[in-house]
Amino acid sequence: MDSLHAARILVEHFEPDNPPLRIAVVTETWPPEVNGVALTLSKLIHQLSQRQHTIQLIRPRQDKHDMGSEQAGWSEILLKGLPIPRYPQLKLGFPSKKSLVRAWSLKRPDLVHIATEGPLGWSALQAARVLRLPVTSDFRTNFHSYSKHYGIGWLSKPIVAYLRKFHNRTLCTMVPTNALKTQLQASGFDNLRVVARGVDTQLFHPGQRSQSQRAQWQADEDTLVLLSVGRLAAEKNLQLIVNTYQVLQQNKRRIQLVFAGDGPYRTQLQAECPDAIFMGMCSHAELATAYASADLFLFPSLTETFGNVTLEALACGTPVLAFDCAAASELIEDAKNGWLVQGEDAQRYVLKALEITQKPGVLRAARAHTHSSIRQWDWQEIATQVESIFRDALLRNSKI
Repeated sequence: MDSLHAARILVEHFEPDNPPLRIAVVTETWPPEVNGVALTLSKLIHQLSQRQHTIQLIRPRQDKHDMGSEQAGWSEILLKGLPIPRYPQLKLGFPSKKSLVRAWSLKRPDLVHIATEGPLGWSALQAARVLRLPVTSDFRTNFHSYSKHYGIGWLSKPIVAYLRKFHNRTLCTMVPTNALKTQLQASGFDNLRVVARGVDTQLFHPGQRSQSQRAQWQADEDTLVLLSVGRLAAEKNLQLIVNTYQVLQQNKRRIQLVFAGDGPYRTQLQAECPDAIFMGMCSHAELATAYASADLFLFPSLTETFGNVTLEALACGTPVLAFDCAAASELIEDAKNGWLVQGEDAQRYVLKALEITQKPGVLRAARAHTHSSIRQWDWQEIATQVESIFRDALLRNSKI
């Protein structure tokens, strides 16, 4: 961001008509937990904190050593949580309506923002209604889409009904893409606003490319490195990565497949791809190096609300092969900074991977356009949008 733009934000912020806000943020996931919701929400909230807004974070206690933090303009309320099946490192917050009514009666926020729709999120919604506090929300996870991958597809309709009831009781629900907004509107969701996810372009940058990292992967300059980043879980459509890798191997070109992340599907992937590299859970710095050091990012997921890994890969200069959905639809310029596969056809995905890796220079040409294509997805710009939505919600609430 240039200095003139930064100055404009500061001037606007300190105008009498735009006083700092007291914002209560409710979430059931937060760093050091590693997932897209925790990462993107923490980046956004810290941006808002830097604009002098007072933040009160409400979340489950992550473990017995988790004491939270307290500092000027920032406080935390830690509540009991329950481990999520298959993901014991993540928590669902216990119902806590009485605790929140008591806390917000003593220290009343201007606005409550609910990032997750679990028991803690529902409690926050109920407590805010008791106290007549304005509420906004995020739609960050396709729980209804995930259900079919865990043998409970029959729950999809009840889950959608719950989510619709939840979000329609808030003044505004922020969604990451226009496509998701259209989909949710068709399902009866109201008051939707599109707010994209941002990316730290100082950390996720092509300059993170590392020959040392490639050497650890046993990849020289002639080796094609395919990368997958994210939770190793059934709903991520990772079997298609395995199939793609196995087809590309038949071309007799040196190829290395790398998975960054962990999850319940890891054992099966290791059995099917014993020669692949599994990095496990990675820090953000390690991920930035991995993205930048790869040659092609494979992202076959069809269940994302956004897919922040697509944005991170492009920021690091690595072209992406993805289906034409979620963030990929809005981030990828087909055949320029990556490739989009229409529909949900797995065979077309594999064939596209084969096509773009057979032609000399195709990946190198795409790499030249990746980082510059996502410059507008800076966190400062995203925070400005969210701040405006919060003020609109306060104005609407004052007229009710």
